[in-house]
Amino acid sequence: MVAVEFAIETNGLTKRYGPLIAVNKLNLKVKTNTIHGFLGPNGAGKTTTIKLLVGLLKPDEGTISIFGQEVVGDRPDVRLRMGYMPELPKFPKHLTGYELLDIYGKMYGLNVQERREQVPRLLEMVGLKDRGNDRIGKYSKGMQQRIGIAQALINNPELVIMDEPSLGLDPVGMVEVREIMNAIVKRGMTVFISSHLLHEVQQVCSHITIINRGITLASDTLENISNQLLGPSTLEVEVTKLTDAIVKNVKKVPFVSSISKEDNKLLIQVEKQEDVRPQVSEAVTKSGGVIVTMNLKERNLEDVFMKLIIKSKGAKTK
Repeated sequence: MVAVEFAIETNGLTKRYGPLIAVNKLNLKVKTNTIHGFLGPNGAGKTTTIKLLVGLLKPDEGTISIFGQEVVGDRPDVRLRMGYMPELPKFPKHLTGYELLDIYGKMYGLNVQERREQVPRLLEMVGLKDRGNDRIGKYSKGMQQRIGIAQALINNPELVIMDEPSLGLDPVGMVEVREIMNAIVKRGMTVFISSHLLHEVQQVCSHITIINRGITLASDTLENISNQLLGPSTLEVEVTKLTDAIVKNVKKVPFVSSISKEDNKLLIQVEKQEDVRPQVSEAVTKSGGVIVTMNLKERNLEDVFMKLIIKSKGAKTK
C-alpha cells in the first residue's frame, strides 16, 4: 500500500443543524504516525466533526479523505482502517472484558484464532490482563475507558480516533491512558484525540488543531503555534555578580534572541521551545559567574488556547 502523508484530510467540511452551523468549512490535516490533539470549548463542534469522520453523520458540504481515499457514502474498506472510541463509552455490564472484545472481533470479521490472539494481547496492553474475566459492571471508570480503547484497537486499525479518552479519570488513570497512546503510535498507528484537558494534550500531542464555532482557529505543531502566538519564552537567570563577560558568552548560546539585565539577573529570550539551560549554565560558569537561581517561564497550551478563543469571541459565524 502506497504511503500517504495525511491520515485525515477534510476540505470545506460543513454540518448544519437547522440554522446552527456546527462545523463550518473545516479544513483539517492530520499527519500519519502522530498524536494529533483536537481542541475547542464546549459546543465548538469537536464531537460533530468526529462523528462525520467515522461515518455516524453525513456532511452537508465538503469532503473527507482517510489515508488519501475520499469517503463518500458507505466505504467499509476505508472504515476498516479506523478504530473509534466514543466519549464515555457505555458497554453491556453483564459482559466480561474478554467477551466484549471477542464480540467486537467477530463484528470486524476476525476468525476464532485471530480473536484468541488479539483479545489477550489487547487486555494486556491496556492493563486489564488480570481483569479480562470480570464483568464490565464491576469495572471502575478508568477501567471502562481502557476497555474502550481496547475495542477501538481490535481490528488493528491504522487510525485511532478517541473522543475525550481521559475524561473523568484521576491523575493515575490519565498517565495510563497517555502511555497507551504513546504505545499505539510506536506500533505505527495515528491517534486523533478530542479533549478539553489542555495539560494532557500538551503532554502527549505533537500536533494540535483548535476550533471554535466549527471554524479552525489554528492547526500546526504545538511549537509552531506557540511561536506564532506567544513569541519567545523567557529564561531568568540570577547570578552572584553580573559581568559583561557573562552577557557576552550567553549571547553566543544557540536560540538566544535577546538579553536584558535587571540588577544581577539576566532575562534571556529564547527563539524556540528549546531547553537552553545547560548551555546557558555552561556559558555563565566559563565566564567566572555563579548561578543563584534559574527559572524558565515556559509557554503552555493554555496560553495559546485562551488567546485564540478570546480573539475569536468577537468574530461572527458566516
